[in-house]
Amino acid sequence: MTVTLETTETAPIPGFVEKTALERYVAPAKPSLVGLSRVALAEALGTVGVAPAQQKMRVQQLWHWIYVRGTQDFAEMTSVSKELRATLDAHFTLARPEMVAEQISVDGTRKWLLRLPGESQSGRAHEVECVYIPETGRGTLCLSSQVGCTLTCSFCHTGTQRLVRNLTPGEIVGQVMLARDRLGDFSSAASPSEGSRLVSNIVMMGMGEPLYNFEAVRDALLVVSDGDGLGLSRRRITLSTSGVVPMIQRAGDEIGVALAVSLHAVRDDLRNELVPLNRKYPIAVLMEACRNYPGLSNARRITFEYVMLKGVNDTLADAKELVRLLKGIPAKINLIPFNPWPGTHYECSDWDQIEKFSEVVFDAGYASPVRTPRGRDILAACGQLKSATEKMSARERLALRAMAMTD
Repeated sequence: MTVTLETTETAPIPGFVEKTALERYVAPAKPSLVGLSRVALAEALGTVGVAPAQQKMRVQQLWHWIYVRGTQDFAEMTSVSKELRATLDAHFTLARPEMVAEQISVDGTRKWLLRLPGESQSGRAHEVECVYIPETGRGTLCLSSQVGCTLTCSFCHTGTQRLVRNLTPGEIVGQVMLARDRLGDFSSAASPSEGSRLVSNIVMMGMGEPLYNFEAVRDALLVVSDGDGLGLSRRRITLSTSGVVPMIQRAGDEIGVALAVSLHAVRDDLRNELVPLNRKYPIAVLMEACRNYPGLSNARRITFEYVMLKGVNDTLADAKELVRLLKGIPAKINLIPFNPWPGTHYECSDWDQIEKFSEVVFDAGYASPVRTPRGRDILAACGQLKSATEKMSARERLALRAMAMTD
């Protein structure tokens, strides 16, 4: 079965082109139940003969085994009849992405290269990267939403990669499942507490632009935040966007998690260069969407991410303009020291300049933490992710495009 996922189209904006997906998702012969909503799980059970009157109970049983216990084998589901277990095993799997490689930073950050289950049009396995950042009192998991990236932000390593395809809800949830598997973070307890988990926070800040894969990201995060399963509070989940303005309202209404906006510049001419999406949704339009974000309040602020680039966007005049732009928006400003990657021409701002910039913002009444770079030595820090899919030859990429055109 071939399923067309949401993709982007070339936009008629001078100097701005969104990447189009090279491939479409091809579901495996035996699909995984991981990532299905409760409704979709009930429908799947119906296809293998589970009567409607029993579906609600069976869904609840499977939900517990999959998301609370982390079960990877139907045979372990002892509260489910042997006959149903055998039927499920014949038609479905509980597959997560496969860990191909693990790198561990000197600061404890882990980066996983993950191979996605199923097939691809090219015959080549698709891969993404996922990062786990341990901190005092919490652990943050950075998830990817696309194989490659839709956008071409000039300071971002991931942005230099082609967009291969969008991830499915199961592939997004599967990253959480694999992380908990790897960290031993599943519990045999019937009701594990949120504070006892090693994966306590999630950020959609990995490969891809989440709002250009909206439905899949929404469905995945609703599974992740389900209180009877993985149980991560929505206040502990942050979705980061480069500014896909039409989808910001929907993100607030339909997902309801914390919002982060990759701003990085206070003038349209500069942001056009750093974040080319700005040519389609300029700063003024983006700020208006932020002011109208559902549920916005002092208790639920928007985080504005601002990468510090030496001699580019780090003057005190930039800091003052940033304060002016955000006036009236409950916000905090996350200052990110630029994380270098091979081939970039940008440099990180000097530390004393970052501190002066932070002081201007802080004195205006905004929290302005400077994000401590994590995992730089393994290219796991913000803006450094880039999967092995990029290693395709030019001939392979042309073959993919030809296949897509004739499909």
